[in-house]
Amino acid sequence: MTAGIEVEELRKVFRVRERARGFGGALRALVAPRSRELVAVDGISFRIAPGERVAFVGPNGAGKSTTLKMLSGILRPSSGRVRVAGFEPGRDRGRLGYKIGAVFGQRSQLWLHLPAADTFDLLARIYEIPPDDYRARRDELVRAFEIDEVSRKPVSQLSLGERMRCELVASLLHRPEILFLDEPTIGLDVVAKATIRDLVRERGRRDGCTVLLTSHDTGDMERVCERVLVIHRGRMLLDRSVDALRKSFIPRKRISVVSEEVELALDLPGVRRLPSAPHRTELEVDLRAIGVDRVVAAIVARARVLDLSVEDPPMEEIVTAIYAGAKEAVA
Repeated sequence: MTAGIEVEELRKVFRVRERARGFGGALRALVAPRSRELVAVDGISFRIAPGERVAFVGPNGAGKSTTLKMLSGILRPSSGRVRVAGFEPGRDRGRLGYKIGAVFGQRSQLWLHLPAADTFDLLARIYEIPPDDYRARRDELVRAFEIDEVSRKPVSQLSLGERMRCELVASLLHRPEILFLDEPTIGLDVVAKATIRDLVRERGRRDGCTVLLTSHDTGDMERVCERVLVIHRGRMLLDRSVDALRKSFIPRKRISVVSEEVELALDLPGVRRLPSAPHRTELEVDLRAIGVDRVVAAIVARARVLDLSVEDPPMEEIVTAIYAGAKEAVA
């Protein structure tokens, strides 16, 4: 049975000691230290239904990771109400641990100098998984994530992409009802990112688990999630489906072309040439005026293409567009 997430007026305030300046300031700070409040999360509310895959996005310092830590019980809220899988994380962290899985892109739950398979065995004991159930689940995930040989090597010898696949298997061993992913593709190359996204999406569908994913990469939210929550300065800015967000705030694609020709001349409506280099042409395509397929077909017809890639604009541009239309979006 899967479960969802309920958040009402969630708030987290940290007290930060003010930095002392000069010798006199250091003495005053020693006798009467001053501090100020830093509001990391400022009264956000949302609900995520069982089995839903949701992206939680925003710029650095928006409050994403702080929210995830409160949802998983690592931090306690300053105020507000949180229910995750039927539990209150701050009070029921022990029992909640059996219901959730978590992957933090810059933190590892694997033992660095041991094979990942050894960590899997340890986690099976921690989560009290019956031996037969554990072996069946482990073998299923090892096949799905293609880590049979990888899991037998010390984690310190793995590439980042291989390690992330092992991290995901470790988080899914106990069949969590909810999976928290914090920047799971950070630092990965294009191929590894695509692999991780596909695995997360398919595993979420297969297991029916709820997924909450934070990322700066629009590809993560487009390929994995059905809905997007946008947070800014600790406040909820936008709650929309991926399709609605794409149509409203991601109306452009970027095409990078490497050709045998030094210059690529392309005159099409909705296509703008960006600063380029010899043999490399950068284009911005307005999807409201022309489809990517038409642009690619025109490029292939006019040039001998050595390489071609189609990408979304940087996340910062998309977030800026969201802020520009924030009033309309929230209404």
